[in-house]
Amino acid sequence: MRLNLDVYSSGDSWIHRWQPKQKLIGLGGVIFAFASVHDLRLVPAMLMVTAVFYASSNLPASFLLNRLRYPGLFLFGMVSLLPFLSGETVIWQWGLLSLYKEGGIAVALIAARFFSILTLGLILLATTRFVVLIQVLRSLGLPPVLADMTLLSYRYLYDTADNLATMQTAMRLRGFDQSRKWFFLHPNWQTLKQLAALAGTLLIRSYEQSEQVYQAMRLRGYGVRRAGYGVQGMGHEGAGEGGKCLTSWSTIALWVTLLVAAGFVIAEILL
Repeated sequence: MRLNLDVYSSGDSWIHRWQPKQKLIGLGGVIFAFASVHDLRLVPAMLMVTAVFYASSNLPASFLLNRLRYPGLFLFGMVSLLPFLSGETVIWQWGLLSLYKEGGIAVALIAARFFSILTLGLILLATTRFVVLIQVLRSLGLPPVLADMTLLSYRYLYDTADNLATMQTAMRLRGFDQSRKWFFLHPNWQTLKQLAALAGTLLIRSYEQSEQVYQAMRLRGYGVRRAGYGVQGMGHEGAGEGGKCLTSWSTIALWVTLLVAAGFVIAEILL
């Protein structure tokens, strides 16, 4: 299992070339504007803006589909019954089962906002190196401890995934059959116990590894306050790659994006 957030960060598109700080502020503004949308008439425009951003990023469709799969299933499980439980205006009825207009509109808004916001977030993560993104957050005021914790979590997620794959292989070699069938009403308790033991062992190993890493960092002087510890300590954010021309272009793109975000907020207030 690989997370591979940086696989597409070296692509060639105007969003890839957009300065990370301006990109974070611009896309973040659009995300907040989308979150404020409660009028169904703004949904087509919201989806169209999202599609334009994604098409401009030159990211493959498979990337979006793979990342939306599990969150989409979670959202479906959360709101699938809403049209049948919420609302007063019945638009379809079969026996005791009624479909309400208000619930359907709520589901449409939630699904549209979920798709648009998650897609923009994926564009931001996929077109910017994770380390650079953390550096930008540092420059915007993220506390150093939180930045370090985020970087270490990102780094050791891969080790945790490798440990999980190794443990799953060991379980299969000992006769564990992952394809064993179990159903919602009649779960296979033996399989559940084995999976619970796997999760517990993984958590304990991860905790022990985090303790070892923390002790190693303390021995190397981590946590000792020193002068000059700032954003420069984490590298650079690509300054100098495009020079002043690129900076000016990125600023223009930022203002255009913020105007789009402001348009959605104003339209939401006026409609």
